[in-house]
Amino acid sequence: MESNSNLSGLCEVCVQFVLPDYNTRMISNSEVRAETIGSLLRPPYLASARGQLERGELTPAAFKKIEDRAVDEAVALQETAGLDVVTDGEQRRYAFFGHLVEALEGFDKFGGWAIPFRDESGATITQKRPVVVDKLRWRHQMGVEEFTYLRGRTAKRVKVTLLSAQQAAAYYDPDKSRAAYATRDAYLADIVDFTRREIEELRRLGCDYVQIDAPQYAALLDESIREGYRQRGSDPDRLIDACIELDNAIVDGHSGMTFGVHICRGNNQSMFYASGGYDRIAEQVFRRSRFHRFLLEYDDARSGTFEPLRYVPDDRVVVLGLVSTKKSRLETVDELRQRIAEASRIVPIDRLAVSPQCGFASTEAGNRISPEDQRRKLEVVAAAARATWAPAVTGS
Repeated sequence: MESNSNLSGLCEVCVQFVLPDYNTRMISNSEVRAETIGSLLRPPYLASARGQLERGELTPAAFKKIEDRAVDEAVALQETAGLDVVTDGEQRRYAFFGHLVEALEGFDKFGGWAIPFRDESGATITQKRPVVVDKLRWRHQMGVEEFTYLRGRTAKRVKVTLLSAQQAAAYYDPDKSRAAYATRDAYLADIVDFTRREIEELRRLGCDYVQIDAPQYAALLDESIREGYRQRGSDPDRLIDACIELDNAIVDGHSGMTFGVHICRGNNQSMFYASGGYDRIAEQVFRRSRFHRFLLEYDDARSGTFEPLRYVPDDRVVVLGLVSTKKSRLETVDELRQRIAEASRIVPIDRLAVSPQCGFASTEAGNRISPEDQRRKLEVVAAAARATWAPAVTGS
């Protein structure tokens, strides 16, 4: 990685962004035992409308109404399932990182480092990712519209998802990006600045729960991806240390807000890009990062054991991603309760919660399961939470 000279001053620079205390408060774990990660399957009518918009056959105003309908349906699905926190299903995004690319000018949407995804059968697909090619400039808010619309559609607690600096680091290429930013550090300093500004506005509007998506932390468990970073001028071990500092700079200083970090091994059309337990990154990520909730993929053997959770500090919550969004098989409440009990041997059960392992549609194509599968899986997450933490969930 390039020199970390820009990193040393980031936290000092971010001090100026600390806000006065609004009516936000930290959520207690007893209030949030069952949640989804972020994205939900896009209804076919939304994909069709997006195509019409891109071809000039539909006005932006008409498309916005169709987006709103999709969000309304996503909210109703989560409420009916019994989740404690709802999202807008990321219905307005083409991918989980789409809010960043579309809110900030300066990215080539499909010109970046292509990542191969695979499944257990050996089938593969390749996803083209964005790359920064020009100085980043503010076009519009990243998640404020999502939050304000969502807040008006539910009495449940709501969550907004944003991108980690660690994930955004993958969108820098020393050849394609150098004309805009001489170093990756300079680019990431701008990412921190823009993301903090977004969180400030969300907080001002009453948002108290933000999830930072950081799948690239787990990508560094995979040797082929580590080599990809080396080829692009970054030492993976130094990169993870620098990105923890950057992500801490994003979440520091927003009193009354809860921040979660979601870590998975890739999710695109029911495929993944990495495997391996958290052992290689656990001590760094769990002990040094300042997130309040760790939302972790744990649906199959690729995720390893619960043993690395011993590094999670005593004042943090682990949200166990036990339900697969990639496979149609429906987990049972008994299976989930057994796995929660196993994890509680390392992290006390009052500091645990449950969720799916990832979103159902990290890209707009969606995973290879049906809407009915999705509904049933959300319901089993909520049912497992009620069965495990009934007094806390029901308030009795």
